[in-house]
Amino acid sequence: MNLLAFNWRDPRHPEAGGAELHLSEILTRAVRDGDQVTWLAEAFPGSKAEETVQGMRVLRAGSWYNAHLALAQLYRRKLRGERFDLVLEDINKVPFFTPWYVRAPVLAVVPHLFGSTVFQEASPVLGALVRAHESLIPLVYRGVPFLAISESTRDDLVQRGISRERIDVVRCGLDHDAYAVTVPPEARHSPIVVFVGRLRKYKGAQHLIRAFPLVLSRVPEARLRIVGDGPYRDVLKSLARSLGIESRVEFLGALSHRDKVAALNQALVATAPSPKEGWGLTVIEANACGTPVVASRSPGLVESVRDQETGILVPHGDAQALAGAIVSLLTDRPRRLRMAEAAIRWARGFTWERCYAESRIVIERAARAAGAA
Repeated sequence: MNLLAFNWRDPRHPEAGGAELHLSEILTRAVRDGDQVTWLAEAFPGSKAEETVQGMRVLRAGSWYNAHLALAQLYRRKLRGERFDLVLEDINKVPFFTPWYVRAPVLAVVPHLFGSTVFQEASPVLGALVRAHESLIPLVYRGVPFLAISESTRDDLVQRGISRERIDVVRCGLDHDAYAVTVPPEARHSPIVVFVGRLRKYKGAQHLIRAFPLVLSRVPEARLRIVGDGPYRDVLKSLARSLGIESRVEFLGALSHRDKVAALNQALVATAPSPKEGWGLTVIEANACGTPVVASRSPGLVESVRDQETGILVPHGDAQALAGAIVSLLTDRPRRLRMAEAAIRWARGFTWERCYAESRIVIERAARAAGAA
């Protein structure tokens, strides 16, 4: 097949995250199996307008605020005359509304939608703009099949008016060569808590920092390591200072993959305090390293964390509950080791080959259905 993908970022974007990883794991395997893939994405400082990335032709235009317009124009200018069997539109941030202008069937790939959580990150004006665009999804994508990465995302789409029968759910995978136990859970003794993720307000690291004085009141030697970078970093550092815990909070920045895995293997507990996730890929990464996760009882995370088995779910934003769950794992070694063992088993069930095989069925069905019509 000849496949065309729309995504705000591509795998080489410095802020590429779970959505880009998910799509690239599927499409690079499609290339491996003989398909052609063209990927449209926003430009970034130092990027090329066109290059080959992992066997995919990547075209870039626009920026973080206007790529939905720039890429539509790029398609019309360069690709409108090319025949594509299927367009995979990754609906993440503002939709591209490809059914309005592409000359090919569309499969909507949805990691998650922002909903009201957009106002935790964006200004009221920008947040209202995103919400307005999301409200048009049932109208613009009428009749379009959807591929969601979790039941939570499917439920969100159904609540917005998308027929459940048009939504397939295929959970993400994991590279088990990249994420594995290097320090056995029973050999870890330092009470280290780790957060891995972008430092943006909607990821919720501020709730973890606010909870940490309560952790320290019970476990004075505990340390919090924050892995990742982003525009919210200075605010988080200021918060730690204002709470008098800056000496117990380490901001490690955006680590190399090797150092990130080492940080997960050194921790007794990982955390995911966000209000909403598509699935919770960082949860499974931590689990594969033998680290149980304390997370918000939020969409997506309620699926990636098996409560009381591979981790603990707590009400989002509840500092007392978050601290209590962390302390319980730091101080109850037998319970933590049971959860670590269960977490490793749970993570083994997720592979990118399985994700690709299941997604491939959805892709081929979408292309066939459009051809039959």
